[in-house]
Amino acid sequence: MKRSVILMIALIMMISIGVSYASPEKSDPAAAAKKPSVKAENDDPSAGPSGKVVETMDGGGYTYVCLEKNGKKTWVAVPKMKAVVGSNMTFQRGHEMQNFPSKSLGRTFDSIIFSGGPVVSATAPAGHSAAGAPQGATGSKAQTAEQDKAIKVEKAAGPNAYTVAEVYAKRSELDKKKVAVKGKVVKVSEGIMGKNWIHIQDGSGNQKTGTHNLVATTQDTSEVGNIVTITGTFAKDRDFGAGYLYKAIIEDAKVQK
Repeated sequence: MKRSVILMIALIMMISIGVSYASPEKSDPAAAAKKPSVKAENDDPSAGPSGKVVETMDGGGYTYVCLEKNGKKTWVAVPKMKAVVGSNMTFQRGHEMQNFPSKSLGRTFDSIIFSGGPVVSATAPAGHSAAGAPQGATGSKAQTAEQDKAIKVEKAAGPNAYTVAEVYAKRSELDKKKVAVKGKVVKVSEGIMGKNWIHIQDGSGNQKTGTHNLVATTQDTSEVGNIVTITGTFAKDRDFGAGYLYKAIIEDAKVQK
């Protein structure tokens, strides 16, 4: 009997000790509060490089902006816009390129991010970005030249020849096929993503629907005002990222005056 009582007391003591060790782990609210949250502070998917503008320059149809944040400098290239030194800016995420040579500026960037443009501020007035750039300064619209209604260029000769308006109208049929389009050069952006970007118009198409301006990527070059024939592989809905989306484009083109 005496032995049974001793065993029972020992068992009760063991259970009590186990509970005293286990209970703090289950019920310590302070420890749980110290756990870091895995959620990022900024969940804006469009937010990319940001900081204070310390340098800016224009070249080849683009604005190059140097941002400084926490002592680190980052170069960003965007379609031509106004960037004010001393202002704080945030840009859309883009494609980073290493050792990028800019022919228009005559310099090589160790690292540069090609972005569609600045992130629009929620408090900015309608039609303006955080940097005060007009609406349309980002995305593929910024890479489309305005229509010159005085341009009238005859259609190129040959079985693969089309007007600017025709390649837009037949873009599904022409996708990945060879085409030839004749027009007047209205804009040239050199050395972007390792290519020259030439815009031509022939007087056909409509600016409201965006079918008046055709872009070609090429290693050739030309001057604004030249009448040229561009031949190459046509592509529809070509998305290069960072806002460079084209419903119609000629790639790996040859430019003949």
